[in-house]
Amino acid sequence: MIYRVDINCDLGESFGRYKLGQDDKILKLITSANIACGFHAGDPRVMYQTVKMAYEQGVAIGAHPGYPDLNGFGRREMKLSADEIYQLMVYQIGALQGFARLFGVKVEHVKPHGALYNQAAKDRVLAEAVAKAVADLDQELILFGLAGSELVRAGEKAGLRVAQEVFADRTYQADGTLTPRSRPDALIHDSDLAVKRVVRMIKEGKVETVDGAEISIKADTICVHGDEETALEFVKKLRAGLEKEGIEISKVGDIR
Repeated sequence: MIYRVDINCDLGESFGRYKLGQDDKILKLITSANIACGFHAGDPRVMYQTVKMAYEQGVAIGAHPGYPDLNGFGRREMKLSADEIYQLMVYQIGALQGFARLFGVKVEHVKPHGALYNQAAKDRVLAEAVAKAVADLDQELILFGLAGSELVRAGEKAGLRVAQEVFADRTYQADGTLTPRSRPDALIHDSDLAVKRVVRMIKEGKVETVDGAEISIKADTICVHGDEETALEFVKKLRAGLEKEGIEISKVGDIR
């Protein structure tokens, strides 16, 4: 059996004079870039530079829209109406599409950020507002969502192609959601363990939860975080581990 998977990373999260991550190096190791659109992180200069680097590396360009919360890095929950969610999605995706056009390429996918992503994983109304915005802008956009979530179902309902996403460095709850970052067991710091878990998610469709149970999971794309201090070394180890297991790494748009 042939196994293929996409590796995506949240990038373009620097702002003004503040630099975050090693985007130029990580882009050489991934297949899809989720580029911040100015609400939770990023600014016009950073968006332009990140799109340019992704284009030059042949990496799929994706929009990474979040809540308007620079201070909280988009990780604080907000209570917005479905209309407000729809509009902030259109605004941010449209901005990145403008930069992509400068280089003669298209935005290929959309992945909501942080609290917006996590809320859309559970809230059907919010998920449908996100999916509708994506579909209304471009029916060919691929919607990234937490594997098995409301966001994935909303994307399918809207007629979009969806990519079910798993996380290399995060732990899971029994309902398939991510363990909140406020908990000490939210992150996996052992990179060898993280790689083994990802391989199992791809090949067996299973993952162990924080309480020791096993749940089914589908892995179309793997998220790695670019803002961690050890991000670069972790992505190198993950990619090498997948290739050692005979897993092909390709951007989602090329996987059929």
